[in-house]
Amino acid sequence: MERQFVRGFIDGALSVLGVVIGASAGQMDIIISAGIGGGVANGISNIFGALTAERVEEEREFRKIEKSMLVELRDTELYREVRRRVIVRGIVDGMSTILGSLVPVLPFIVAFFMGTGVQAALIASVSLTALSLGVIGIYYGRISRQNLMVSSAKMILMGLVTALISIGIERGVHVFVR
Repeated sequence: MERQFVRGFIDGALSVLGVVIGASAGQMDIIISAGIGGGVANGISNIFGALTAERVEEEREFRKIEKSMLVELRDTELYREVRRRVIVRGIVDGMSTILGSLVPVLPFIVAFFMGTGVQAALIASVSLTALSLGVIGIYYGRISRQNLMVSSAKMILMGLVTALISIGIERGVHVFVR
């Protein structure tokens, strides 16, 4: 389940970072609602997507076992356990996506209530997202027994590259639309 958590968190954080950067020319309430709405929709999508993908993969493996054993296993506890595992993985994937998606939105929520500007919230959003990805990188590094600093740096770099590309798109769109 660590795989689903890490994948979902990264997906939520990076996709919503792109959303808030893309919406950053708008009003604070629009940025917040776009970020939260996008994050929740992404999480729901990931629940359904993960349930489907995990079920297909588990069913294929289960059929291989049945074929090699020459026995039907559909009415067994083993099959029910596989189904439960699929459901849990799907839920973890989607919920961690929603959790990750809150990270880049949080600075905008704080800024909204404190009355600070969009630019300060944007800088805080990119920074907090990069920091959270660094922590995920350390967690992932521990699980996979990789160098923690390298693993963390890779995750932070993913966040910064995403931010730079999103800023480029946001600025480019404004050049062409105006």
